Amino acid sequence: MKKTKRAGLMTKLVVLAILIVVSISLLNLRSRLNSAEAARAQLQAQVDEQTQRNAALEDDIANSDDPEVILEVAKEKLGLVNNEEVIFYDTTN
Repeated sequence: MKKTKRAGLMTKLVVLAILIVVSISLLNLRSRLNSAEAARAQLQAQVDEQTQRNAALEDDIANSDDPEVILEVAKEKLGLVNNEEVIFYDTTN
């Protein structure tokens, strides 16, 4: 019957060192993964926001010849009013 040789102290220390290095590497990788997931979530939020803006702009383009849209743009963006409208300015500030 053959006897198997037991691992020496040096072999055990090498294996322990390898395990420590691998554990530290895994922890570092986990940290980087969490950072990347947070960055991805932030970028996805930006993409969603930009998609909503694009949809609103496409709607504005599709309805650009609608008289109500033209009137709204004239009032809100250009500050124009109809002849029969009265504007009151707050002068208390």
